[in-house]
Amino acid sequence: MPKLVIDKLDDVRIRTPDDIRPAARVLADIAAAEGMLAAPAHDIADKRTPVDADGNVLAKDIFGWPDREDVWWRNPRIALESPITSACRFETEPFWVNAEGFHLRSPNAYLDAIDISNFEGRARTRAAIVVPVHMAFGKIGAVSFNLLDTKRTDLSAEFERLGDLFGIYSRAFLESYTRVMGSIQALPPGSRLSKREVECLRWAAIGKTDLEISMIMSRSRATVRFHIHNASTKLNAVNRSQTVFKAAQLGYISLH
Repeated sequence: MPKLVIDKLDDVRIRTPDDIRPAARVLADIAAAEGMLAAPAHDIADKRTPVDADGNVLAKDIFGWPDREDVWWRNPRIALESPITSACRFETEPFWVNAEGFHLRSPNAYLDAIDISNFEGRARTRAAIVVPVHMAFGKIGAVSFNLLDTKRTDLSAEFERLGDLFGIYSRAFLESYTRVMGSIQALPPGSRLSKREVECLRWAAIGKTDLEISMIMSRSRATVRFHIHNASTKLNAVNRSQTVFKAAQLGYISLH
């Protein structure tokens, strides 16, 4: 196996919003040199895809994907439909995938259980090398690398040669992108959960309903909902489960 040469790491790292387009271009060129298109998603739970400092969609402007209604970056349902997205929730290392299944260096029973029927239609690709990127606050991003030659579906040789390299570059790009662009949605430095909010989330974390929590705490159901909603707002969470998860990530509660 040839020696891994990592000579563009600083070039794919983003330090300011103005670095986004140049860094994206380098990642796109790395993929293009191997006859591939890169498809980055900074948050698989978000229908938005990475943009530059002016809001231009990188998938279209830099990574070379067409601007059609059926393309992956225009389809908000892909997060729910794609088996690739599902796999990224249960795997942290690069893998490759086609209609025959997921191919990893180490077995993962969770991926074996994922439905891959109608793979091409649901994944918007025939085969891809995929890099899951797990980040702070439970956010999961991913970059998939798709061959321009869509007739080929066996990427075993490419994965053996490029899997680790793609992994290093993809993580550097997405982690730095999220750090720079996430400042708009970052938690305010002075934001703190109150004692009541934490108490409600502790009970929610073990599966108690709002009604059950209200009885335990001798508070009204509306009050419990108020505290959990406030915690969700402070943690920039989209639902109850993510609120609990982010509270655990920040050390307010335990999930064990």
